[in-house]
Amino acid sequence: MSHAQTKETVSVSINIRAKAKQRDLIDQAADRLGRSRSDFMLEAACREAEDVLLDQAFFTVDEGTFAQFQALLDKPLPPTDKLRRLLRTKAPWEQ
Repeated sequence: MSHAQTKETVSVSINIRAKAKQRDLIDQAADRLGRSRSDFMLEAACREAEDVLLDQAFFTVDEGTFAQFQALLDKPLPPTDKLRRLLRTKAPWEQ
């Protein structure tokens, strides 16, 4: 690895096997976003990896802050037409 190349700039190959149905679903989503299959998969995989790692983080707060947080979680969202429409909408892969 030259001095100009770092772990962030060197491309490496990642190979996975998928079922045709999975590939087609990924291709459909990538196409809708105007991206290649590889770009779409890499971005999705990195986003999921970040979520997994962030879910492992431990946060500490004082009792008052936790009580405020708990109150927000316990308070349901007010029903709106937009929310009702969202909940009735089928996912693209279910259509």
